[in-house]
Amino acid sequence: MIKARAQHLRRAAGEPGAACERLSLNALLRLNGEGSGPVLMLLLALLSSLPVAGAGGLFSLGLLALAWAWLRGRETVTMPQRLGDITLNETWSRRCLHGLAWIYEQAERWLRPRWQACCHTRTRVWWGLWIAVMAVVIFLPLPLGNVLPSLSLILLSLGWMFRDGLAMLLSAATGVGALGYVVSFGHLAFATWQHVGAWLGL
Repeated sequence: MIKARAQHLRRAAGEPGAACERLSLNALLRLNGEGSGPVLMLLLALLSSLPVAGAGGLFSLGLLALAWAWLRGRETVTMPQRLGDITLNETWSRRCLHGLAWIYEQAERWLRPRWQACCHTRTRVWWGLWIAVMAVVIFLPLPLGNVLPSLSLILLSLGWMFRDGLAMLLSAATGVGALGYVVSFGHLAFATWQHVGAWLGL
């Protein structure tokens, strides 16, 4: 099923050099074949990692809405209309399609059901809170600050799809790295401000 989904996405991207249809987020979600929470999380996390100004801040709001749905125990999530209507240009539409296809191909190769205690229904609340924390980190205007939390959510979404607890633990480890980056950057910014203030005599 996952392999067929990856092939479907690559067909939608078209041949190299051929025009690619401009896709909305709703269209991308439909191409993935379902509207479940993990699939939506994967899509939003991937888009949050794009090197486009404002992408992290925008899609982090969708991730916060998704976190709220997870906390309420909802498996199927509807994307907010304003967010779903956002349309990517041809270049980013193609890149997203190929990126999603590559992620599915690698996931099918490496992931499998194991350590399923991490995927138990009772853990949904904790993972919902984790999604919210990572969404807040993505929202912060830090240089490259959206990379690690986006990767954490990609691993979480795939881990939940495949019931792979190891992937979910790697998600947690990556997220801890993201939090460490935020703390380190904040400490550096504060120290710099102190030095500048001392130099200016403030």
